[in-house]
Amino acid sequence: MLETVWSNHFAAIGTVLMSLLTDATDLAIERNLKEFLPVLLVALSAASLPRIFPFLRQVPYTLLLVIVGLGLALVEVRLIDLSPGMILLIFLPPILFEAAWKMRWPDLQRELLPSSLFAIGSVPITVAGVGWALHQWMQVSWTTALLTGACLAATDSASVLGVFREVGAGKRLTTLLEGESLFNDGAAVVAFSVLLEQAVDPQPIDLSTTLLQFVVVSAIGLGVGGVIGTIVALLTQRYDLAWVEQTLSLVTAYGGYILAEDLGGSGVIGVVTAGLIIGNLSLVPGEQPQKCSTMIEFWEFIIFLVNSIVFLLLGDQILFPYFLENIDTSLVAIAAVLVSRGVAIYGFSAISGWVTQNPIPWAEQTVLWWVGLRGSVAIALALSIPDGVPDRQQIISNSFGVVLFTLLIQGLTSKFLLDRLNLLTDEKLYQQYLTLVAQRDALQKILTYLLDGDRKPVIAADKFQQELAFVKTTLTETQNQLAAMREAHPLLEGLILQQHQAQLVAIETLTYTNFVQQGLLKEIPPSVIERAISHPS
Repeated sequence: MLETVWSNHFAAIGTVLMSLLTDATDLAIERNLKEFLPVLLVALSAASLPRIFPFLRQVPYTLLLVIVGLGLALVEVRLIDLSPGMILLIFLPPILFEAAWKMRWPDLQRELLPSSLFAIGSVPITVAGVGWALHQWMQVSWTTALLTGACLAATDSASVLGVFREVGAGKRLTTLLEGESLFNDGAAVVAFSVLLEQAVDPQPIDLSTTLLQFVVVSAIGLGVGGVIGTIVALLTQRYDLAWVEQTLSLVTAYGGYILAEDLGGSGVIGVVTAGLIIGNLSLVPGEQPQKCSTMIEFWEFIIFLVNSIVFLLLGDQILFPYFLENIDTSLVAIAAVLVSRGVAIYGFSAISGWVTQNPIPWAEQTVLWWVGLRGSVAIALALSIPDGVPDRQQIISNSFGVVLFTLLIQGLTSKFLLDRLNLLTDEKLYQQYLTLVAQRDALQKILTYLLDGDRKPVIAADKFQQELAFVKTTLTETQNQLAAMREAHPLLEGLILQQHQAQLVAIETLTYTNFVQQGLLKEIPPSVIERAISHPS
């Protein structure tokens, strides 16, 4: 009897506790939703400003978000409050995955050495350069100075790449910048993690142990990302369902990051590896996988949302008294970032040109130096520093100062620099030409289909003749337009040559792949065409 009474009491207590926990969870969800909706509303309002005010269309969207966030901070309106530990987990995976997914491996492969040197080699140079400058000139502690350098070692090319594509900055320049940003994030996050661990729990640094740890962490990240990326790529390409592909890609971004971290590896490297595989693994040998428009639009929205929160959060969390107090160290950090960037770009360009015998022109090196913007990753790293770390607010203030400078000064002047160095191309002209090329190819396929002798028309003979005459006439007009454009615009020859070379490489790759599949070759040999393209006689 007594046991029954106690059992009933425990059951009643359990019911009350579950009810309280449920109520608490519901309240937390409701509170988070109320915090999130104003962020989305403000972000959408900022995105609408360039449509209302045309002069704002040349301003990077991320800069608009920072300015809006600053305005909110001035009137002491705080939109959202995230713990430092959650910032990297929420913001980094989608940013890294989207950049890796968009990258075409053949393009990256051609510029792999310089991109890797810029990305990985620039991290220690930036950390050391910013750290030394702040410590030597401003008497900032080594811990704070190096952590600031680690935050600012992460580049963000998203804003300037939009300008590049709009004005037509050249494929090689764009690929170099994309490749650098892709690999740079992983190296910067690893360096930041090591220095943050030292700041939280100082320990003697053993270089050999640190390097071994880096190799192990990277290997685990590569393994996890490779396995997950391959499985998801095969699933999404076998079952052509847009919503399945979108869902799996989002799960991969966060799941790959969390799994790699839980296994003791690098979540950043895991996400980048998975993104590269999913974006470049094709079921058809020798062909690039089709990146459907729905998937592109989905990830454009995700990145818009993430950037909105990150940049609004930065402006929203800045404490102006601290920012003004640390304006001198911010100026030193800006100078150190510019000098460090110059050392890395010009130095590694010389090394890359000597090794590959394919030097990067001086004008393109100058653009790469100037457009080394800092953005969402640098912000996320700074905001993720725990409250207990000394001088946390100074690191955030210095990071904000550098990010604001790169967006406001470097971002807005990148188009001017491209113009002065004669690196601009007519993107609208290119698009018009490519549209006509696509129309010509489509009409040629339609004509082949109509003239197939084994296929009898299923419509009336007179209607069939009308269609045939229309296709022939339109095809002739399109070919004449293409010829006229080529004669009137000699700049198109570069694009035509590029398309021709890409087609030759695709044919060669497909042939090698067929030999491997038939068991006649063990592996795909080096590309003869690519070597001829890279080193013309």
